[in-house]
Amino acid sequence: MIAKLTGILDSSGEDYCIVDVNGIGYLVYCSSRTLANLSGVGEAVSLMIETHVREDHIHLFGFATDLEKDWFTLLQTVQGVGAKVALAILSVVSTDELSASIAAQDKTVVARASGVGPKVATRIVNELKDKVARFAFTPPKASQGSDTAAPSNVAAGSAIKDAVSALVNLGYSQTDAFVAVNNVSRSLHENSEDAEVSKLIRLGLKELSA
Repeated sequence: MIAKLTGILDSSGEDYCIVDVNGIGYLVYCSSRTLANLSGVGEAVSLMIETHVREDHIHLFGFATDLEKDWFTLLQTVQGVGAKVALAILSVVSTDELSASIAAQDKTVVARASGVGPKVATRIVNELKDKVARFAFTPPKASQGSDTAAPSNVAAGSAIKDAVSALVNLGYSQTDAFVAVNNVSRSLHENSEDAEVSKLIRLGLKELSA
């Protein structure tokens, strides 16, 4: 099974490139973001590879980073999302934005990709919300060993939710509001155990307008 290809870029198209490895040309399907990061024809190229073996074909999918490859695999665990749709999503949404939008339960971001309708977009954010927890923009816990940490975290989570809702009502996207409020919450945590909703809204607005 091919896991990585290193060679010379022979040519590229809208959704693929051909990598020449010691005289053998490998056709590799890629997102537009990965293709945009490749050097010119004749230059060295190295791609992480996921190999799909079917009865009628063997397809190679290439990625500039391990993170993009991990997202490609994760997206396909959702019903209705195949390799083509997963690549379409990664072509229009960065991995950071994808993490934030799913954490914020904002289906409009993934719905920008070709082939992703409202039902599939909803399924993606619902089914992957727990699987991308390590990428979510959440405030740090007050104390790992404290018995009083849990109530404080619950309160903070409620304040964040209310602040995000207020910013969305002001016209900001759910993802942008979510990221801004959580960034603010992280900075406030050093000075305050319990951020007030009004303060989160005010500082969130400041960050969004920066």
